[in-house]
Amino acid sequence: MSARFQELDYRQTPLGELTLRRRRDPGSGADVHEIKLNDEFLMSSLFTVAEVELAHLALAELAAERPQVVVGGLGLGYTAQTVLEHQNVDSLLVVDALAEVIEWHQQGLIPAGKTLSADPRCRLVHGDFFALLRSGQGFDPEAPGRRFDAIVVDIDHSPRHLLHPDNADFYEPEGMRRLAGLLSPGGVFALWSNDPPDDEYTATLATVFTDVRAEVVSFPNPLQGKDSTNTVYLAKRG
Repeated sequence: MSARFQELDYRQTPLGELTLRRRRDPGSGADVHEIKLNDEFLMSSLFTVAEVELAHLALAELAAERPQVVVGGLGLGYTAQTVLEHQNVDSLLVVDALAEVIEWHQQGLIPAGKTLSADPRCRLVHGDFFALLRSGQGFDPEAPGRRFDAIVVDIDHSPRHLLHPDNADFYEPEGMRRLAGLLSPGGVFALWSNDPPDDEYTATLATVFTDVRAEVVSFPNPLQGKDSTNTVYLAKRG
């Protein structure tokens, strides 16, 4: 296999074919890590600005001095790693439905995995974020019903473009009410989306949360030779 491209691991999962690969970017010469599920790209280290901003924007809203944070969706670990860069964070729980992705981090196949594994504040949990929320037990198997100061989610492509149809109820008012029940008073919910701001979804958030807004994050896209945008939704439990 060429040094310019290497398949680091391949797994057959209940969701389909999962691949971790590393390639050499011809423009910058840097290594690019990518995770693919079937024919879809779940994450690329070529585009991480919005994932990093997701964490920064969420934590900037918090009044808690020692926040406890949960991140839904591990991916290449950029959001989780950024949370840990905030030294006042007391604890971080990262929930991912794919045990294979957690293993890649623990084995050091993904660069961020070394940082996450070495930080005693961080714990990786194998579980379906949406099913755990639906269960009423919450995200921490060691502390059912545990509340967090921030719940940060980067799983689906957007509230309308889902990895699985079962995730749809999360974006409805009842799903938001369940989520709010696991936030401490004044806690923040933050969501990454690949789509432009969705007024209908923002209105749904406003039925449950306060201080709802959608932040557009721009970043250079070398593949298209222009800037691209993602959206970060922010909302507070009153």
